[in-house]
Amino acid sequence: MSPYGNRTLSVVPLQKFVLDGFGGGPQTQALLFALFLALYVVAVLGNLTMIVVITLDARLHSPMYFFLKNLSFLDLGYSSVIYPKALFDLMSSTKVITFAGCATQFFFFSTMITTEGFLLAVMAYDRFVAICSPLRYPITMCPSVCAHLMLGCYCGGCLNSILQTSFTFSLPFCSSNHIDHFFCDVPPLLKLACADTTISELVMFGLCGLIIVGTTLVVLTSYGYITVTILRMRSGGGRHKLFSTCGSHMTAVSLFYGTLYVMYAQPGAAASMEQGKVVSVFYTLVIPMLNPLIYSLRNKDVKDALRRLGQRHTAM
Repeated sequence: MSPYGNRTLSVVPLQKFVLDGFGGGPQTQALLFALFLALYVVAVLGNLTMIVVITLDARLHSPMYFFLKNLSFLDLGYSSVIYPKALFDLMSSTKVITFAGCATQFFFFSTMITTEGFLLAVMAYDRFVAICSPLRYPITMCPSVCAHLMLGCYCGGCLNSILQTSFTFSLPFCSSNHIDHFFCDVPPLLKLACADTTISELVMFGLCGLIIVGTTLVVLTSYGYITVTILRMRSGGGRHKLFSTCGSHMTAVSLFYGTLYVMYAQPGAAASMEQGKVVSVFYTLVIPMLNPLIYSLRNKDVKDALRRLGQRHTAM
């Protein structure tokens, strides 16, 4: 609930917000700028590399890598929605963002981050079918099915984003326009509202909790069956390869869902802004940087494709 309760306040229509970002003097800001820039460049290069390699190497034209390419696109997308502006603000004395710009930033961020949550569940289902029903895999996960699953992920992400954006930006905001964050997100925006925010908070916690719990159940169920199937295998080499492939996905899933739960799906999330900033950096920048490394360093097919691409470039 808003700290203003039901008191009568003069509501000033806001045309712009100020993103307070991180505190500290010029040296701290410069250090954060260098750190964020380095992480962002690595994230962009890593995800672009994954997209290019999967697109150019015909041996990677399979459902698993189709979903992995979309994962890289989403990681690249939502980090790029936030960090060019955040980097500019770290070096600027004015950290202004318009009301429309704030709503737009949040809409695209929310769409992509939610879509990724659904996609990770789809990727777990893909591995379940591939390992537990290998003979049916080419039919079950044919190109049209993969395309429809991916479209469903984007539609689900967009629907959640429309609801979150509508409930949040339809609230009346008080005279203070300082957002205690480095990008536009629901928890810090709710603190600026003059009206009762109970419904908006219930929508945020309800939707995020439902999405996180639902997709987590899909992931856990899929990997429960996968683990049983792998343990029944007689081939030690095949067992090791499958555990390595699935381990990459489980690492990415654990990092992603863990931070989202801390940020959005527990009561009190809207009140802990300092913790929220650190957690936000982790899932909006560190995870997009780590995902290409997780999937490439632990995946022989990707490493072989990178080697072939490098040899092809050298031969030209």
